Amino acid sequence: MPLAYSSDIPGNRCGPEDGPWPRPYTVLDEPELWRELAALAKPQSVMLDRKRGWRADAVNFQPSPTTRTQDRYVVQQLDIHGHSWTLTGVFDGHLGDITAEHTAYHLPIIIRDFLREAMDDDPQQLEDPDFISDLLSHAMTSFDDAIAGDVLDLFPGGLAGLANLSDDNIRHIINDIHTGGANFKKARLCMYGTTALVALVDPDHKNLWVANLGDCAAVMVTQTGSEEWKTELLTTDQNGDNPDEVDRVRREHPGEPDCVSDHRVLGAIAPFRCIGDTPFKQPPEFTRRILYNLYPGFQNTSPWEEFLVLNHTPPYISAIPEITHRLLNTGTASSPIPTSRFLILSSDGLSDLCTGPGQQRVLDAWSQNLRRSIGTDTAGKSGNIALRLLWQALGGDDGDSVSRVLTLEMDTSWIDDTSIVVQSL
Repeated sequence: MPLAYSSDIPGNRCGPEDGPWPRPYTVLDEPELWRELAALAKPQSVMLDRKRGWRADAVNFQPSPTTRTQDRYVVQQLDIHGHSWTLTGVFDGHLGDITAEHTAYHLPIIIRDFLREAMDDDPQQLEDPDFISDLLSHAMTSFDDAIAGDVLDLFPGGLAGLANLSDDNIRHIINDIHTGGANFKKARLCMYGTTALVALVDPDHKNLWVANLGDCAAVMVTQTGSEEWKTELLTTDQNGDNPDEVDRVRREHPGEPDCVSDHRVLGAIAPFRCIGDTPFKQPPEFTRRILYNLYPGFQNTSPWEEFLVLNHTPPYISAIPEITHRLLNTGTASSPIPTSRFLILSSDGLSDLCTGPGQQRVLDAWSQNLRRSIGTDTAGKSGNIALRLLWQALGGDDGDSVSRVLTLEMDTSWIDDTSIVVQSL
């Protein structure tokens, strides 16, 4: 049986400390490899416009059988009074999948309702790209505000009113598991967080908006009549590796040198913008009085206290998304309308997998194979182009590299969760 070392596994999840190394894995032949990859990534395809051939392919991948993926994705068409808007999104949960699951389900509904209300007020508003950008931003911040707001509404006087309640009173209110658990579910959401990357296309297919919170990535891949493909990154990572984000947090919290340390907010969390993560957005009393009393309780609060003692002027994490707008169906002599165009939304697991060869090389190889991969299933290969992109990131035609990631014998996860949505435009 072949053996692998930690350096043979792509990404930064797996290191020498995860030994003993080497570890065995199984080499799969090509048809078996594709069957195993599809079984693990669960590829899905949604036809968005059958006449034009527009569709979205998606995967959510974690090969470790003992690890539940914390990523989620959505592909939906929103009915705005008879007009169909397309919404796609990727959500990368942290600490757990509860907030990612909640966001993937409810955020499209919130955006739909905001669009419907705007159309009721004045349909002409929906023709203004800047208005839609503001609407998307407002929908996402309002959704995030409601996570903590729904919990504070359970207590008379909100946060200030907690001083009038004993811990037993608070536990009685939030731990209503035996009577349906509505309050418990609201409070539990506050303990977790998720990045959020959402793309919206209008019914006339004139405009694309991308709203980003966190470190997922949106990439436009276009072809304009030749074999050459162009890639454009539409988002920036909102984490400690982005000096603009670090500067923003420091400006918002003058005189607090520990607001960012070790490339993390309050030295504890990597995303500088996200949905949820309420302990970084509310005063420490919210966590100590409410979340500490949530069933089953905290055996050890010291990891939380390490950053709560630094929480002086919240919020430290923002829910205001970066919005990018692109026109889709206009062209010029020097820049004609692309003959093929795709939008890739991915969690940071994809960029992590591409660390070795580089993401640009992976995208170049994937795009060159697009024509023969769409709608085909030769030699067991999938026509799902999101799965094809994942396969390319894992090693592509190097079946041994792909086999190592799929079959490594290890008790914990050896790569980051990876979600990909590829939408044709």
